Amino acid sequence: MVFHGGGGEGVGVSRLTKFNQIADKENFIVVYPNGIEKHWHDGREDVQAKAFREKVDDVAFVNAMIDAISKEYKIDAKRIYSTGISNGAFFSNYLGGNLSNRIAAIAPVVGGIADPFYKDFKPKEPVSVLIIQGTADPLVPYNGGTVARNRGKMIGTDEAVKLWVKSIGAKEKSASTESFDKDKSDSCTVEKFVWSGGKNKTEIVFYKLNGGGHTWAGGSQYLPRIVIGDVCNDINATEVIWEFFKQHPKP
Repeated sequence: MVFHGGGGEGVGVSRLTKFNQIADKENFIVVYPNGIEKHWHDGREDVQAKAFREKVDDVAFVNAMIDAISKEYKIDAKRIYSTGISNGAFFSNYLGGNLSNRIAAIAPVVGGIADPFYKDFKPKEPVSVLIIQGTADPLVPYNGGTVARNRGKMIGTDEAVKLWVKSIGAKEKSASTESFDKDKSDSCTVEKFVWSGGKNKTEIVFYKLNGGGHTWAGGSQYLPRIVIGDVCNDINATEVIWEFFKQHPKP
């Protein structure tokens, strides 16, 4: 499941992420749902979009969507995954916390854990998580606080990582680290942190994009740099996410 950002639609995030190409090659089903009036209710408050004002139960929608697709297609119930950008990334975190009985792994890109949702963050089952976040994101602040244009609040990225690490039972200080800068022409370098040894072979992986903006790594500069910051080309988010998902089914 690939969830669009606030104000976006499934067709747009399909073009941005290009998951269709990998789905055809790797033989998996990818879906791009549309939220109510182009938003997902992801645990933030004081956001004016209808999904937030009316507290739309998008977790129930996803449950129903999985059931409906499972009736039409041959779905591996151990391999249901969620990713998305911005609002879709916040929502993937929200799904991981609230639908851990069905979702094996999530991969939020440039979107964090909502405030006040983090206060009730208690996944019933361990979920593997891959987080991709830019330190120079002008819309979703790396260190937390108010999302741009007063679209609710979030906790800091490092704090979100710690919550997920704790939730799978991994040791906080056990991370392996790696740094690289494959594309010297972009304004970004990457630090990769991995916490393994979680329950049911789960793990948390964090790609910290130093200098990265509110963008899909390896994707297009879909809005001017002054609005969303820079695209990091040191990794291809779509490829990295699918490789991570492949390695993390439910037991």
